[in-house]
Amino acid sequence: MYSYSNQALEINVTAKDTAGTVKQIQEVIGGTIEERWGEFTLTVNNLNAHGSIRFITFDWGVSLLEYDIIFHKEVVLIMDASEYNPIHFAYCLTGFCGHRFGYQKEIHTLEKFQSVIITSRDGGYNYGYFPKEEKLEINVIQIARKKYLKKKLNNVSQLNEKLYQVFMDEDHEKAFAYFGTYNLRLADKISALRKIKQKGMIRILQIEGMVYQILSMHIQQHDRAMKKEVLPTTLLRRELTIIRRLAKKIINNVSKDYSLEQLSEESGLSQAKLQEGFKVLYTRTVTEYIRHVRLEVARDLIRSTDMNISEVVYSIGFSSRSYFSKIFKEKYNISPNDFKNSVERPVEQIMAS
Repeated sequence: MYSYSNQALEINVTAKDTAGTVKQIQEVIGGTIEERWGEFTLTVNNLNAHGSIRFITFDWGVSLLEYDIIFHKEVVLIMDASEYNPIHFAYCLTGFCGHRFGYQKEIHTLEKFQSVIITSRDGGYNYGYFPKEEKLEINVIQIARKKYLKKKLNNVSQLNEKLYQVFMDEDHEKAFAYFGTYNLRLADKISALRKIKQKGMIRILQIEGMVYQILSMHIQQHDRAMKKEVLPTTLLRRELTIIRRLAKKIINNVSKDYSLEQLSEESGLSQAKLQEGFKVLYTRTVTEYIRHVRLEVARDLIRSTDMNISEVVYSIGFSSRSYFSKIFKEKYNISPNDFKNSVERPVEQIMAS
């Protein structure tokens, strides 16, 4: 459970949107706000904080708010939900923070790698707690319900009953909080969002597309929890972080001859914990994950290079072309050769067909 001192820096937020929220944060901690193509960034480097807070507001009530900052003092955000009360889909990529509703005494911790969904009731307050001298990378997608539901394509009828009720509660009569299990696939997607290098309109479009992907992953996580499909785990967050690092290593060097015994020795985790961790994070055993990654890389190589199938097989660490062809067809419902031929078809042929 999170705790804070009486010396915390308090920031009262009475704004009616994300832009106003960041402006009111700036008024207390300082810094400058710059805008490029609708992307606003508050940059701070003083005794209060070092880093940035950025936000982008999209159409139909969706906005992205991202913290990449170290506060040099404990900070408490006191947010008046009667003015602006979106659904918050939050995720701590690095660090942690705390939250409570105004009617609660206990502060709940938003832990690293945890999917969290929160919204207050009308007239209530949200309290956000940020520790001092802790590197924070926090991703928050905010949904203003009335605006969001006006868009015909935003059909929420397929959501599970609890989330459906949250979205349809346009008058904000009920508070809602969901603190999910660890989800490292969200970490990978949010990391990719932060690495987008394009500029201008292309950048904003790519960010918006990934915001909706992240939103859908939060919703899927909650849906699995309601169906009791989320796998329980005895693993510590530190151990899950080690497993994520291993998974990245496999992606970066797919041709290496990996074994469960070698990965266990390298990571310091038992083989049983490795298997449990990969099942929790990637819904695959270690062997299944390695094969999946190799096939994904192989498909990309066939699509984007002029390598022949034998060269592709060798480059991803397989020795048997026939075995590769068998599992490739099982996964993608097409043989490697047919896939290569379909990629190489001239544009005129594709249009004619």
